[in-house]
Amino acid sequence: MALRSFDIDAPRWDQSTFMGRLKHFFNITDCRTAILPDSRLDEAKALVDSCRAGSIPPGTTEEQLHYAKKLYDSAFHPDTGDRMNIIGRMSFQVPGGMAITGCMLQFYRTVPAVVFWQWVNQSFNALVNYTNRNAASPITPKQIGIAYVTATSTALATAVGLNLYTKKAPPLVARWVPFAAVAAANCVNIPMMRQQEILNGISVTDENGNKLGHSKKAAVKGITQVVISRITMAAPGMSMKGRFHKSFHLVYFCRIPNLVFMVPAACSLFPQRCSMAVSKLEPDLRDSIRSQYGDAVQHVYFNKGL
Repeated sequence: MALRSFDIDAPRWDQSTFMGRLKHFFNITDCRTAILPDSRLDEAKALVDSCRAGSIPPGTTEEQLHYAKKLYDSAFHPDTGDRMNIIGRMSFQVPGGMAITGCMLQFYRTVPAVVFWQWVNQSFNALVNYTNRNAASPITPKQIGIAYVTATSTALATAVGLNLYTKKAPPLVARWVPFAAVAAANCVNIPMMRQQEILNGISVTDENGNKLGHSKKAAVKGITQVVISRITMAAPGMSMKGRFHKSFHLVYFCRIPNLVFMVPAACSLFPQRCSMAVSKLEPDLRDSIRSQYGDAVQHVYFNKGL
Protein backbone atom coordinates (compact mmCIF):
# COMPACT_ATOMS: atom_id res chain seq x y z
CA MET A 1 0.00 0.00 0.00
CA ALA A 2 1.35 3.40 -0.93
CA LEU A 3 1.72 5.50 2.20
CA ARG A 4 0.47 8.58 0.42
CA SER A 5 -2.96 6.92 0.35
CA PHE A 6 -2.77 5.92 4.04
CA ASP A 7 -5.83 7.20 5.95
CA ILE A 8 -4.58 7.90 9.47
CA ASP A 9 -8.11 8.40 10.80
CA ALA A 10 -9.58 5.21 9.34
CA PRO A 11 -10.14 2.64 12.13
CA ARG A 12 -7.52 -0.11 12.11
CA TRP A 13 -10.20 -2.55 13.26
CA ASP A 14 -13.91 -2.69 12.45
CA GLN A 15 -15.58 -0.47 15.06
CA SER A 16 -19.04 -1.85 14.30
CA THR A 17 -18.11 -5.12 16.07
CA PHE A 18 -17.27 -5.74 19.72
CA MET A 19 -14.02 -7.55 18.85
CA GLY A 20 -12.93 -4.71 16.63
CA ARG A 21 -13.57 -2.17 19.38
CA LEU A 22 -11.86 -4.44 21.92
CA LYS A 23 -8.68 -4.53 19.83
CA HIS A 24 -8.87 -0.75 19.46
CA PHE A 25 -9.22 -0.10 23.19
CA PHE A 26 -6.59 -2.69 24.15
CA ASN A 27 -4.34 -0.64 21.89
CA ILE A 28 -5.06 2.83 23.28
CA THR A 29 -5.47 1.87 26.98
CA ASP A 30 -2.00 0.29 27.03
CA CYS A 31 -0.66 1.62 30.34
CA ARG A 32 2.88 1.75 28.94
CA THR A 33 1.87 4.79 26.91
CA ALA A 34 1.09 6.69 30.14
CA ILE A 35 4.77 6.84 31.12
CA LEU A 36 6.02 8.25 27.83
CA PRO A 37 7.34 11.84 27.97
CA ASP A 38 5.31 14.67 26.48
CA SER A 39 8.00 15.18 23.84
CA ARG A 40 7.41 11.66 22.49
CA LEU A 41 3.65 12.21 22.45
CA ASP A 42 4.08 15.52 20.64
CA GLU A 43 6.24 13.79 18.03
CA ALA A 44 3.44 11.29 17.47
CA LYS A 45 0.91 14.11 17.13
CA ALA A 46 3.14 15.89 14.62
CA LEU A 47 3.38 12.71 12.53
CA VAL A 48 -0.41 12.24 12.66
CA ASP A 49 -0.95 15.86 11.62
CA SER A 50 1.56 15.49 8.78
CA CYS A 51 -0.20 12.37 7.56
CA ARG A 52 -3.56 14.18 7.64
CA ALA A 53 -2.03 16.98 5.59
CA GLY A 54 -0.74 14.46 3.04
CA SER A 55 2.91 15.16 3.87
CA ILE A 56 4.38 11.95 5.30
CA PRO A 57 8.11 12.25 6.10
CA PRO A 58 10.34 10.16 3.79
CA GLY A 59 11.27 6.77 5.22
CA THR A 60 8.19 6.53 7.45
CA THR A 61 6.76 3.01 7.66
CA GLU A 62 3.13 1.96 7.98
CA GLU A 63 3.87 0.49 11.40
CA GLN A 64 5.29 3.82 12.58
CA LEU A 65 2.07 5.52 11.47
CA HIS A 66 -0.04 2.98 13.34
CA TYR A 67 2.05 3.47 16.49
CA ALA A 68 1.87 7.26 16.20
CA LYS A 69 -1.93 7.01 15.94
CA LYS A 70 -1.97 4.72 18.99
CA LEU A 71 -0.09 7.33 21.04
CA TYR A 72 -2.26 10.11 19.65
CA ASP A 73 -5.52 8.32 20.51
CA SER A 74 -4.28 7.43 23.99
CA ALA A 75 -3.13 10.91 24.96
CA PHE A 76 -4.99 13.54 22.91
CA HIS A 77 -8.67 14.41 23.14
CA PRO A 78 -10.64 13.40 20.02
CA ASP A 79 -12.67 16.64 20.02
CA THR A 80 -10.01 19.26 20.69
CA GLY A 81 -6.74 17.57 19.80
CA ASP A 82 -5.29 18.84 23.10
CA ARG A 83 -3.04 16.62 25.20
CA MET A 84 -5.08 15.23 28.11
CA ASN A 85 -3.80 15.29 31.68
CA ILE A 86 -2.11 11.99 32.46
CA ILE A 87 -4.33 11.01 35.41
CA GLY A 88 -7.49 11.38 33.37
CA ARG A 89 -6.35 9.24 30.44
CA MET A 90 -7.87 5.78 30.06
CA SER A 91 -4.31 4.44 29.73
CA PHE A 92 -3.77 5.50 33.36
CA GLN A 93 -6.80 3.55 34.61
CA VAL A 94 -4.79 0.40 35.38
CA PRO A 95 -1.99 1.93 37.52
CA GLY A 96 -4.29 4.57 39.01
CA GLY A 97 -7.09 2.15 39.75
CA MET A 98 -4.67 -0.40 41.24
CA ALA A 99 -3.17 2.15 43.62
CA ILE A 100 -6.50 3.51 44.83
CA THR A 101 -8.08 0.06 45.13
CA GLY A 102 -5.10 -1.11 47.18
CA CYS A 103 -5.48 1.79 49.59
CA MET A 104 -9.26 1.34 49.86
CA LEU A 105 -8.78 -2.35 50.68
CA GLN A 106 -6.00 -1.69 53.16
CA PHE A 107 -7.47 1.29 55.01
CA TYR A 108 -11.10 0.37 55.67
CA ARG A 109 -11.18 -0.09 59.44
CA THR A 110 -12.13 3.44 60.51
CA VAL A 111 -14.75 5.86 59.24
CA PRO A 112 -12.20 8.68 58.60
CA ALA A 113 -10.08 6.30 56.51
CA VAL A 114 -13.11 5.13 54.53
CA VAL A 115 -14.21 8.73 53.95
CA PHE A 116 -10.72 9.88 52.87
CA TRP A 117 -10.08 7.09 50.40
CA GLN A 118 -13.59 7.26 49.01
CA TRP A 119 -13.00 11.00 48.46
CA VAL A 120 -9.72 10.20 46.68
CA ASN A 121 -11.52 7.60 44.58
CA GLN A 122 -14.39 9.91 43.65
CA SER A 123 -11.97 12.78 42.90
CA PHE A 124 -10.03 10.44 40.61
CA ASN A 125 -13.29 9.41 38.92
CA ALA A 126 -14.35 13.04 38.54
CA LEU A 127 -11.07 13.92 36.82
CA VAL A 128 -11.39 10.93 34.49
CA ASN A 129 -15.01 11.88 33.71
CA TYR A 130 -14.06 15.49 32.99
CA THR A 131 -11.04 14.53 30.87
CA ASN A 132 -13.07 12.12 28.72
CA ARG A 133 -16.15 14.30 28.30
CA ASN A 134 -17.44 15.50 24.96
CA ALA A 135 -15.21 18.58 24.79
CA ALA A 136 -17.26 20.16 22.02
CA SER A 137 -19.56 21.40 24.82
CA PRO A 138 -17.81 24.37 26.50
CA ILE A 139 -17.67 24.58 30.29
CA THR A 140 -16.35 27.44 32.45
CA PRO A 141 -13.95 27.03 35.42
CA LYS A 142 -16.80 27.98 37.78
CA GLN A 143 -19.04 25.31 36.29
CA ILE A 144 -16.21 22.78 36.60
CA GLY A 145 -15.78 23.66 40.28
CA ILE A 146 -19.49 23.39 41.04
CA ALA A 147 -19.72 20.11 39.12
CA TYR A 148 -16.70 18.69 40.98
CA VAL A 149 -17.99 19.60 44.45
CA THR A 150 -21.49 18.33 43.68
CA ALA A 151 -20.31 15.14 42.01
CA THR A 152 -17.73 14.14 44.60
CA SER A 153 -19.79 15.07 47.67
CA THR A 154 -22.93 13.31 46.45
CA ALA A 155 -21.07 10.25 45.22
CA LEU A 156 -19.01 10.19 48.43
CA ALA A 157 -22.12 10.30 50.60
CA THR A 158 -23.68 7.52 48.55
CA ALA A 159 -20.60 5.29 48.62
CA VAL A 160 -19.75 5.84 52.29
CA GLY A 161 -23.37 5.43 53.35
CA LEU A 162 -23.69 2.12 51.56
CA ASN A 163 -20.30 0.93 52.76
CA LEU A 164 -21.21 1.67 56.38
CA TYR A 165 -24.41 -0.31 55.85
CA THR A 166 -22.28 -3.48 55.59
CA LYS A 167 -21.82 -3.44 59.37
CA LYS A 168 -25.49 -4.19 59.97
CA ALA A 169 -26.47 -5.91 56.74
CA PRO A 170 -26.92 -9.69 56.42
CA PRO A 171 -23.72 -11.38 55.14
CA LEU A 172 -25.24 -12.20 51.74
CA VAL A 173 -26.31 -8.58 51.24
CA ALA A 174 -23.12 -7.11 52.68
CA ARG A 175 -21.06 -9.03 50.14
CA TRP A 176 -22.49 -6.92 47.31
CA VAL A 177 -22.68 -3.56 49.06
CA PRO A 178 -19.19 -2.39 47.96
CA PHE A 179 -20.12 -2.96 44.32
CA ALA A 180 -23.51 -1.30 44.83
CA ALA A 181 -21.71 1.70 46.34
CA VAL A 182 -19.37 2.02 43.35
CA ALA A 183 -22.26 1.60 40.89
CA ALA A 184 -24.39 4.20 42.67
CA ALA A 185 -21.47 6.65 42.85
CA ASN A 186 -20.84 6.26 39.11
CA CYS A 187 -24.50 7.00 38.43
CA VAL A 188 -24.02 10.31 40.26
CA ASN A 189 -20.43 11.30 39.47
CA ILE A 190 -20.48 10.92 35.68
CA PRO A 191 -23.69 12.88 34.96
CA MET A 192 -22.71 15.61 37.43
CA MET A 193 -19.25 16.14 35.92
CA ARG A 194 -20.82 16.20 32.44
CA GLN A 195 -23.97 18.12 33.37
CA GLN A 196 -23.30 20.89 30.86
CA GLU A 197 -23.73 18.34 28.07
CA ILE A 198 -27.14 17.40 29.46
CA LEU A 199 -28.19 21.01 29.99
CA ASN A 200 -26.92 22.45 26.70
CA GLY A 201 -26.67 19.41 24.45
CA ILE A 202 -23.68 18.07 22.54
CA SER A 203 -22.62 18.67 18.97
CA VAL A 204 -24.03 16.19 16.46
CA THR A 205 -22.87 15.74 12.87
CA ASP A 206 -23.79 13.85 9.75
CA GLU A 207 -21.81 10.83 8.57
CA ASN A 208 -19.18 13.09 6.98
CA GLY A 209 -18.61 15.19 10.09
CA ASN A 210 -20.68 18.21 9.06
CA LYS A 211 -22.13 19.87 12.16
CA LEU A 212 -25.94 19.74 12.36
CA GLY A 213 -26.65 21.23 15.79
CA HIS A 214 -26.72 20.37 19.50
CA SER A 215 -28.82 17.64 21.10
CA LYS A 216 -29.62 17.01 24.77
CA LYS A 217 -31.05 13.60 23.93
CA ALA A 218 -27.77 12.60 22.31
CA ALA A 219 -25.95 13.73 25.47
CA VAL A 220 -28.21 11.61 27.67
CA LYS A 221 -27.71 8.57 25.44
CA GLY A 222 -23.92 8.97 25.40
CA ILE A 223 -23.61 9.54 29.15
CA THR A 224 -25.91 6.59 29.89
CA GLN A 225 -23.65 4.33 27.86
CA VAL A 226 -20.58 5.64 29.69
CA VAL A 227 -22.24 4.93 33.07
CA ILE A 228 -23.02 1.36 31.99
CA SER A 229 -19.43 0.89 30.78
CA ARG A 230 -17.92 2.17 34.03
CA ILE A 231 -20.15 -0.04 36.17
CA THR A 232 -19.22 -3.03 34.01
CA MET A 233 -15.57 -2.09 34.39
CA ALA A 234 -15.85 -2.22 38.17
CA ALA A 235 -18.12 -5.26 38.46
CA PRO A 236 -15.64 -8.19 38.55
CA GLY A 237 -13.13 -6.57 40.89
CA MET A 238 -15.71 -5.09 43.27
CA SER A 239 -17.70 -8.34 43.33
CA MET A 240 -14.53 -10.17 44.28
CA LYS A 241 -13.84 -7.52 46.91
CA GLY A 242 -17.24 -8.19 48.41
CA ARG A 243 -16.68 -11.96 48.44
CA PHE A 244 -13.07 -11.95 49.71
CA HIS A 245 -12.85 -8.58 51.46
CA LYS A 246 -10.63 -9.96 54.25
CA SER A 247 -8.02 -11.29 51.85
CA PHE A 248 -6.20 -8.13 50.78
CA HIS A 249 -3.48 -9.79 48.71
CA LEU A 250 -5.86 -12.11 46.88
CA VAL A 251 -8.19 -9.30 45.88
CA TYR A 252 -5.46 -6.77 45.10
CA PHE A 253 -3.40 -9.01 42.84
CA CYS A 254 -6.47 -10.47 41.15
CA ARG A 255 -7.45 -6.85 40.50
CA ILE A 256 -4.44 -6.36 38.20
CA PRO A 257 -5.52 -8.72 35.37
CA ASN A 258 -9.11 -7.64 35.95
CA LEU A 259 -8.23 -4.00 35.24
CA VAL A 260 -5.96 -4.87 32.32
CA PHE A 261 -8.84 -6.72 30.63
CA MET A 262 -11.92 -4.91 31.92
CA VAL A 263 -10.83 -1.34 31.07
CA PRO A 264 -10.71 -2.02 27.30
CA ALA A 265 -13.58 -4.53 27.45
CA ALA A 266 -15.92 -2.09 29.19
CA CYS A 267 -14.94 0.74 26.83
CA SER A 268 -15.77 -1.60 23.93
CA LEU A 269 -19.39 -2.17 24.92
CA PHE A 270 -20.48 0.79 22.80
CA PRO A 271 -18.83 2.62 19.88
CA GLN A 272 -17.10 5.85 20.90
CA ARG A 273 -18.57 7.47 17.80
CA CYS A 274 -22.17 7.00 18.79
CA SER A 275 -25.15 7.33 16.46
CA MET A 276 -28.79 8.25 16.89
CA ALA A 277 -31.75 8.25 14.52
CA VAL A 278 -32.88 11.72 13.47
CA SER A 279 -36.45 10.71 14.36
CA LYS A 280 -35.42 10.37 18.03
CA LEU A 281 -33.92 13.86 18.35
CA GLU A 282 -35.63 16.89 19.87
CA PRO A 283 -38.48 18.06 17.60
CA ASP A 284 -36.85 21.41 16.75
CA LEU A 285 -33.51 19.85 15.80
CA ARG A 286 -35.21 16.99 13.96
CA ASP A 287 -37.34 19.41 11.94
CA SER A 288 -34.34 21.65 11.21
CA ILE A 289 -32.33 18.72 9.83
CA ARG A 290 -35.23 17.46 7.74
CA SER A 291 -35.94 20.93 6.34
CA GLN A 292 -32.31 21.26 5.19
CA TYR A 293 -31.49 17.72 4.14
CA GLY A 294 -34.81 15.94 3.69
CA ASP A 295 -34.37 12.17 3.94
CA ALA A 296 -30.68 12.32 3.02
CA VAL A 297 -29.68 12.35 6.70
CA GLN A 298 -31.23 9.50 8.69
CA HIS A 299 -28.76 9.37 11.59
CA VAL A 300 -26.59 11.83 13.48
CA TYR A 301 -23.21 11.04 15.02
CA PHE A 302 -21.42 12.27 18.13
CA ASN A 303 -18.53 11.50 20.48
CA LYS A 304 -20.03 9.96 23.62
CA GLY A 305 -16.76 10.24 25.55
CA LEU A 306 -15.32 7.43 27.66
